[in-house]
Amino acid sequence: MRSVHVVIRGRVQGVAYRVWTRRTAAALGLSGWVRNRADGTVEAVFAGPETAIEEMIAACRRGPAGARVDAIERRDAATAEIPTRPGFEVAPTA
Repeated sequence: MRSVHVVIRGRVQGVAYRVWTRRTAAALGLSGWVRNRADGTVEAVFAGPETAIEEMIAACRRGPAGARVDAIERRDAATAEIPTRPGFEVAPTA
């Protein structure tokens, strides 16, 4: 099990990116959360098997229809960011 924090830059708000992320992550069996940020980016934490996380990040590079992903920053998630319960949720904007 691993947890990764990502920030996705580009046209990622107003294109259902969070809903798409929740659905895609859940289908891959990942736990975590996704939210919009006030600076126009989308932020997420993915927790689960390394292969599923890598598949999710690859999917995030494409995103849903209407999205344009310019960059993805990633790092290991901080302890406070790691989900404590199963499932994937859309969190409030930060």
